[in-house]
Amino acid sequence: MRCLDDCHTYEMDTFLKGKDGHENCVLLDHIQVIHFYEMRESGDKFDGVTNEEVLRVLIHRLKFLNEEWHGGKFRCRENSIAITKLEEALMWLNKRTEDRVARKVEGSHSV
Repeated sequence: MRCLDDCHTYEMDTFLKGKDGHENCVLLDHIQVIHFYEMRESGDKFDGVTNEEVLRVLIHRLKFLNEEWHGGKFRCRENSIAITKLEEALMWLNKRTEDRVARKVEGSHSV
């Protein structure tokens, strides 16, 4: 993972089967880019994903691996714990947003 700017755009290495046949070899010429929503102090806004949306993707993927993929073939305690912790992180981020809405500072740089 590499941060390309002030924590809004990241390059992530893609895991692929290596040329030598080993699984999970990182091929650095294959990357995925993720860009987060950005609001500058000037008020300019740039489209992107949110932390909450990334957590929802991870939760969905782990639940799928645990429950549906090949009949739950990859179900394990560690996946279940990770799901719980990701759901907890999402809950706290949602609470933060609710608190900001209640204080009428959501969508601003106010604390």
